[in-house]
Amino acid sequence: MLNALEVVTIVVAGVMVGVEFSVAFVMNRILNALPEDSAQLGHAHGGRMLGAVMPFWYVGSLVLVGVWAAAGWHHHGTGLVVTAGALLILSVVMSLLLLVPINNRNKTWTPETRPADWKQQLNRWERLHYVRVAVLIAAFTLLVTALA
Repeated sequence: MLNALEVVTIVVAGVMVGVEFSVAFVMNRILNALPEDSAQLGHAHGGRMLGAVMPFWYVGSLVLVGVWAAAGWHHHGTGLVVTAGALLILSVVMSLLLLVPINNRNKTWTPETRPADWKQQLNRWERLHYVRVAVLIAAFTLLVTALA
């Protein structure tokens, strides 16, 4: 049963990391290459769509990691799982304190209502998102290492 939990946790967290990596290094570059109004509308739509899904994914991944750590407490690699959980908590805290406020503003913007500094705000979000992606990759790497 523990093996199934480990695999499910790695798949769920891994797909989340893949989506966030794709947002950082693929989708944002595509959106930023579009004409100004289209780029801003694309970022707003992405913020609404992913903003609705990602909280459940982050919390779900964290819960799975917590269950894995508790269920496998006396098994090899538990320290790595606990550290991965701490990194996931860090990513949630970063999200809530730094990224979500920008996203909540961004998802309501239209070409007519966006502020003059909208590009600077999105650039700040992207820089913070790169840090979050690095934290998520580190957590995922620890989970995979714990399984190995």
